[in-house]
Amino acid sequence: MPRIGYARVSTADQDLGIQKARLAAAGCAIIRAETGSGAMRTGRGELATVLEFLRAGDELVVHRLDRLGRSTRDVLNLVHELDARGASLRILEPDITTAGDMGRMVVTVLGMVADMELKFIRDRQRAGIEAAKGRGVYKGRRKHVDDAAIRRLVAQGIPKARIARDLGISRMTVYRALRAPG
Repeated sequence: MPRIGYARVSTADQDLGIQKARLAAAGCAIIRAETGSGAMRTGRGELATVLEFLRAGDELVVHRLDRLGRSTRDVLNLVHELDARGASLRILEPDITTAGDMGRMVVTVLGMVADMELKFIRDRQRAGIEAAKGRGVYKGRRKHVDDAAIRRLVAQGIPKARIARDLGISRMTVYRALRAPG
């Protein structure tokens, strides 16, 4: 049974080394890794690639369930897709496989825990931002595009939607730049 490993970290400053080492030690011949949020499945190309190539009898291996996803629905959908392909999921910590009914139940519970953990992370982040705003420390994310540059493009007659698309910003950002003093 081929074992295919999947590793994920949320931010570029986190290290994939531990996960990759654990997956290799578990016998994964192929290990795919990426950086991205586990809150949803969209935008996770390496996971999509792994799922595309899994065949009957293969085993998708992850270090911990939260590396696969933090949404109960996404995790359960992944398990269902694996089942439909005749493949299974193995989680190394704790050692669980969906090859049996008990493993599916435990994965469901762990998926719910990961979902709640994500909610707690977001709540703490929101509370931290509110506290920083109260102290006058938090000013939001830094601008990537200068308001004056946006105003120059609009003055050249370029449509706002095209400006937003070309600069990789929202149309609302274009309108805010036009309203901003300067």
